[in-house]
Amino acid sequence: MDLHIHTPASGDYQQSGVSFLDILRRARERGLDIIAFTDHNTVAGYRQMYEEIHQLELLERLNRLLPEERKRLDEYRQLLKNILVLPGFEFTATFGFHILGIFPPDKPVREIEHLLLDLNIPSEKLDEGSVTVGASADVLTAYRLINEAGGLVIAAHANSSNGVAMRGFRFGGQTKIAYTQDPNLHALEVTDLEQKGRRSTAAFFNGTKPEYPRRMHCIQGSDAHRVVGEPGNKKALGVGDRVTEVLLSKVSFEALKELFLSNDFARTRPRRRKAEPVYDFIRSAQEEGPNIVQDFHESMTVRGGKLYSIIADVCAFANTNGGTLYVGLPADPRKPVPGIAKPKQAITQLEKEISKRISPPLHCTLDAHKVDGKTVLRVLVPRGEDPPYAVDENKIYIRSESETGLAVRDEIVGLVLRGLRERKSKMPIDGLEQAAPVPSNENNASGTVSPPRTGVEVVSVEERNGERYYVVRDLRNGNVVKNVTHTSARRLWHYAITAFDKLPADLSQAGVQWQGDIGLLRHQTQGKLNRYDLVQRTSNGGYRVYFGVTEDGIHDEWKSLVGNDED
Repeated sequence: MDLHIHTPASGDYQQSGVSFLDILRRARERGLDIIAFTDHNTVAGYRQMYEEIHQLELLERLNRLLPEERKRLDEYRQLLKNILVLPGFEFTATFGFHILGIFPPDKPVREIEHLLLDLNIPSEKLDEGSVTVGASADVLTAYRLINEAGGLVIAAHANSSNGVAMRGFRFGGQTKIAYTQDPNLHALEVTDLEQKGRRSTAAFFNGTKPEYPRRMHCIQGSDAHRVVGEPGNKKALGVGDRVTEVLLSKVSFEALKELFLSNDFARTRPRRRKAEPVYDFIRSAQEEGPNIVQDFHESMTVRGGKLYSIIADVCAFANTNGGTLYVGLPADPRKPVPGIAKPKQAITQLEKEISKRISPPLHCTLDAHKVDGKTVLRVLVPRGEDPPYAVDENKIYIRSESETGLAVRDEIVGLVLRGLRERKSKMPIDGLEQAAPVPSNENNASGTVSPPRTGVEVVSVEERNGERYYVVRDLRNGNVVKNVTHTSARRLWHYAITAFDKLPADLSQAGVQWQGDIGLLRHQTQGKLNRYDLVQRTSNGGYRVYFGVTEDGIHDEWKSLVGNDED
């Protein structure tokens, strides 16, 4: 599919003399099944094409078709039989951000035009196809109105100029979060979908970033302003020059929208060229390894607690950001794939266990895939709407980076408050507020550099009856947990409090590599995972120390400090 195609109805179209048949012919040549006409702030192109078709059909009914007109009508019918053409527009929101609104083919054009008027497109410019339209609606209002009108809401070229992701900009943090995580937004269109690795936009929005917990569907489109692109000019692409492959039950708007509303992120990919190897999303997941939104289990036997570990992970994902589990697959891509011998029975068993053991009810999607000739199960777990979720009524698990563990008291309180906030619109509750941070003896950091966004900070420690009790802060979500001991601490907390106890009273003796008021205390590499212990001076001469920070938590000046200042 190519959901970003302009027609001559856009004021900045780059070719003259182009007909709608030319665009459809090119779509057929490129093997496209679904396209969308997305002219600037107008639906005039789509309307004009169907006005032409309806005029030809009227002449046909009146037996007044000329031979050339008969040929055009027949060609329209043949092309539209094989290509689903969706009506839409590319809306210019306040400050110049671009948003695609795409609608089902039976949506009346007049309703789409009324929507554009509601978005403050001046009536006199409704057919101009102009990029510049003056004071229109803001981004979040546009998302909401397009979604409420039944459309697909896609942020156009989100990582490029006029894109809501604002990648490369060192400002607009909260705005960027709102613009890319809004529940009315269905997908991000990006220009680097074929790029591999964590520097890609899709990797940035895969749910592992602390401030971007909602994983986003990412697609690519040509943004074609011409029929055939200019070779070597990425700003002059033609129809089908940048295409997304989607796995759908049928070619329809409804199936496409169902995909974007799901948490299955393996059904979209950049279009493969014949010379390229088949894209294997499972092997790609293995290369990423376990993280806050995915994990691996080699078996699901009851003996040895393997099945229970899977159920605990499902619970933890539901309580955190959602995620994906692969069963019958090792985390290490170098190890052989054991697979699942009887996948149908295993899926039935897992569905039964999830339904019976996790409360409140949680709907997960389970399916089977082949890897190296073996069958691997995939479990798609949504971010739960009614936390906290529990196993066997009373065991509440959460996900902390690549580790699943039992939630402690303060984390359970946070889950309860989250659940109440998410249900507030249905069940208004007065007087609820976010829990205040635990008072501590910490000092405020100097300067404007905010702390890293992953890892653990030891806020304070006190000794009671011969045992040390720590207050720790999870930097990913800001949760503050009291009464942590060496015995009760989960893995990262245990590392943090152990390393904290070993710190010298004077950090100038600890070999810190300083860069202004921030410093690198320690760097460790485990496989592909880098972890950092970082230090920050406070305004009154004290220090804050952050343990086990991953690359997802490194931002701004911290990037330069650890030698990772690429955007």
